[in-house]
Amino acid sequence: MQPTFTHYHFEGQKNGEEILMVIHRHWFNILTHFSVIFFMILFLFGSYFLTAILFDEFSEQLLLNLTAFMRSLFFTFLWLLFFAIWIDYYFDVWIVTSERIINIEQKGLFTRVVSELELEKIQDVTTDVRGVIPTFLNYGHILIQTAGERERFIFRNVPDPYAIKDTIMKLQNELENKEENQFGEMLREKIHHENT
Repeated sequence: MQPTFTHYHFEGQKNGEEILMVIHRHWFNILTHFSVIFFMILFLFGSYFLTAILFDEFSEQLLLNLTAFMRSLFFTFLWLLFFAIWIDYYFDVWIVTSERIINIEQKGLFTRVVSELELEKIQDVTTDVRGVIPTFLNYGHILIQTAGERERFIFRNVPDPYAIKDTIMKLQNELENKEENQFGEMLREKIHHENT
């Protein structure tokens, strides 16, 4: 069993429930989002040089003020986009405990969706790693088939999906064995009381 995360706590944590894994999306996922912002920043700085070289009429004060305003507006948009991407990455988290899996998904700046899945409802766990980069960097999706209303529980772009899958399956098997042992013990006690 992996070490527990004793310094982590979450709202609704049950007594005796141990946090075994706290999982964020893989760093390459946020890097792909940030690369778009990086190219936009290059475009912004390139515009300073291109306008000075190509357009001499931009030397007039009114047009200089207008382009400065447009660049400031564009930079503010980039900053907000960077912040939204970071918030979405940082606050999307999956918590695997000794009893259940909690999915905390940030949608925008002010919306958060929290869902949970009891380990005993798990029917199947599948990993999905597609492409050269995900295979090389060892990240992908984990799909959990359940017996409940929600048919699938998905971990998106998580690091080391095979190890996470093995941990979840091990926890689920331990829980099943524990329940079978408790049922067998109850059955033996009932038979013993009926015979005496």
